[in-house]
Amino acid sequence: MNGKLAAWIALISAQILLSYAARATGGKPERNAVFHYALAGSALIQYAVIFGIVVAIAGIGHVRELLALRSPRSLGVAVKTSLVVIVGVVALNYLLDPLLHPGREQGLTPNGWQSGHLGAFVASFMILVVVGPFVEEATFRGLGYSLLAPFGELTAILTIGLLFGLAHGLVEALPVLAALGAGLAWVRARTDSLYPGFVVHALFNAFALIVAVST
Repeated sequence: MNGKLAAWIALISAQILLSYAARATGGKPERNAVFHYALAGSALIQYAVIFGIVVAIAGIGHVRELLALRSPRSLGVAVKTSLVVIVGVVALNYLLDPLLHPGREQGLTPNGWQSGHLGAFVASFMILVVVGPFVEEATFRGLGYSLLAPFGELTAILTIGLLFGLAHGLVEALPVLAALGAGLAWVRARTDSLYPGFVVHALFNAFALIVAVST
């Protein structure tokens, strides 16, 4: 287990360093990148590499167990905890927006709808709403939580939250992302399943994209 944890920490550390380096040298992504196939293609490759490393660290025979690819212990608990996280993160984002503008920092916020690029937008939507959240949940709330849980539930939740926030390479949005990461780790702890957190994560991304192209 210690070897797996060391490998996972190395993976997350590399993500954090690369994310901040890319942000420092390249700035924000192009605002209308979701309307170009290049975003979906590059993101798909990136997520495939990360997921492959996660599976390798977990070991083929332990993927289902360590990534918590199982039904939640209680559907009612899954719904209740997910709603608490959604409300809490939305409230925090609202409170911080006048000061930090966390929603604007990440980029990828289109200037409205571009009907001529429907295909590229659908491809980007699938990557950002389905593939991305699944891989990130498998990485953090799946493998990461399983490896950190022996150190205590609270330690695992807080550590996962902070590392998840840092892995995005942002500054103003870090408090919201860390809160979301910790909240999703809490959902994972209460449900013993990856799937409820994945659904919440996907809903956040879907809502952000839909609002962006609708305004």
